[in-house]
Amino acid sequence: MRASIVDYGAGNLYSLARAVTATGAEPVVTSDIATALKCNALILPGVGAFGSAMKVLEPHAPQIRAALHDGLPCLGICLGMQLLYEASAEDDASCLGVVPGRVERLVSVPGRPVPHMGWNQLRLGRGSELLAGIADGEHVYFVHGFAATPGSSALATCDYGVEFAAVIQHRNFYGTQFHPERSASAGRRLLANFLALPAWS
Repeated sequence: MRASIVDYGAGNLYSLARAVTATGAEPVVTSDIATALKCNALILPGVGAFGSAMKVLEPHAPQIRAALHDGLPCLGICLGMQLLYEASAEDDASCLGVVPGRVERLVSVPGRPVPHMGWNQLRLGRGSELLAGIADGEHVYFVHGFAATPGSSALATCDYGVEFAAVIQHRNFYGTQFHPERSASAGRRLLANFLALPAWS
């Protein structure tokens, strides 16, 4: 199993690559979209500015969408998950548009600063192979200022004054608003579950 990690200027690439290696898969960190789309799975990493990431991806968006719609398993992490949606309030940007919905800014109130940073609990919804072995109430690690309202694609949510989508699945498109590479055993299990999905060829 070769899993591409797309380098579009986001952080945490090499900690994510180490986490992928720990599952037994081979990470391919690359900024070359053609190379990324030849792997068995695609990972869009987190950390970074939405507009900057889409500026890198937009010229290749038709090829990315075509590969995804042809069945390439894709996991978006944090910013990477938000890129899968139709639009985002961040930079008022269009996204890849493969998951229905829009990403909105979290609202800061006393006691709940934005960005939402630190450990919080998952509330599991419908079952999925992505969440096999992960318990309701499991703590995972978040760093984000934007989030999507839970819709039909939500597998799990989180509460930060408002409920938001924490894990999603829409066809072969998966996403986590939290960082699995920083989420201890729950994060390791989720990555292993994703990389155990039937490989794309």
